[in-house]
Amino acid sequence: MNPAISDWSGRRVWLVGASSGIGAAMAKELARRGARLALSARSADTLRALDIDAAVLLPCDATDAASLARAHGALLAAWGGIDLVVYLAGDYVPMRAADFDLARAEQVVAVNFNGAMRLTSSVLPTLQAGGGIAFVASVAGYRGLPKALCYGPGKAALIHFAECLHLDLAPRGIGVWLINPGFVQTRLTARNDFTMPALLTAEQAAVEAVDGFRTGNFEIHFPKRFTRVLKLLSLLPYRWYFPLIRRLTGA
Repeated sequence: MNPAISDWSGRRVWLVGASSGIGAAMAKELARRGARLALSARSADTLRALDIDAAVLLPCDATDAASLARAHGALLAAWGGIDLVVYLAGDYVPMRAADFDLARAEQVVAVNFNGAMRLTSSVLPTLQAGGGIAFVASVAGYRGLPKALCYGPGKAALIHFAECLHLDLAPRGIGVWLINPGFVQTRLTARNDFTMPALLTAEQAAVEAVDGFRTGNFEIHFPKRFTRVLKLLSLLPYRWYFPLIRRLTGA
């Protein structure tokens, strides 16, 4: 089990990937609940535009280990420690075999997975019992899906990475949380040309994510009416899964 977090008052939280979408909404939700925030993204202007009082703004590039390390060092100098680190940086482009773009695929994976590993490398020695690190992945990482040829693999790798990390850190009282949203209305999902079932706003997703820390569970997934269906589908053998997904998605 992870530490159960329900009282955010004064808790030191660093959000990496906080400029838009779930990251920006989560920053505002945590600020409303009294957390002390440090916010990172590539653009300082977008962080300032969030207009969150007393937030420490640490512009950095999540795909650059040196940039992350500098931001982490500056935050330790300012705060002396961090209670919770959340990796929210993400990229997405719908992609199938017919339009596979290696350079773009590598870029998506670099943000969605490699950046999470680089952040972990920086903060791992300073994570403290009672707190820890959280990763925003996606239910798209459960099993293969149409149009997820470059997005799904990075999220699947992130899920696996978080599971391995949890096995190592939980005995030390350090939490590792995996946040798996369904469809959330953001500038990235606006690229989809299909109906997204159980679509949430970024604000709804932020509330679900923050509330999920109360349970102490490893995985925080939402909305349940959608994610539970995908969990059941992920249990099917391939000979049933592939035809069913093709039928359900029209692929």
